[in-house]
Amino acid sequence: MLLKFFLLFTIIPVLEIYLIVKMGSFLGIIPTILLLLAISSAGAWLVRHQGFAILGRIQAELAGGRVPGGALLEGALVLAGGILLLTPGFFTDFLGLFFLIPQTRQMIGRLAVQWLQRQLMNGKIVVRRM
Repeated sequence: MLLKFFLLFTIIPVLEIYLIVKMGSFLGIIPTILLLLAISSAGAWLVRHQGFAILGRIQAELAGGRVPGGALLEGALVLAGGILLLTPGFFTDFLGLFFLIPQTRQMIGRLAVQWLQRQLMNGKIVVRRM
């Protein structure tokens, strides 16, 4: 696990620097910075828009007496996308936008649920009732 975190926190920044340098040499410094700012601004707008829509769905499900499991998962994915958009760079911005587009977010959600079910079935995650 420690090795995975080490690789995550070394490979991604190196990839980000590489992509920014490549894009900077292709477009120029100012256009590259403006592009990063534009992507982050669009992402912030999407996070706000999607977040409020999901919050409304959570409230509606709670008002109907249902557990808002799917909406909570989508909210967590939107939050993850927003965090990725806060990280400067093209790779994390791409991943963050991928988490914010409803169709791709649903696909990620299905994969996350399948992963969680496998972990529960294999006993790697144990649920204890209080």
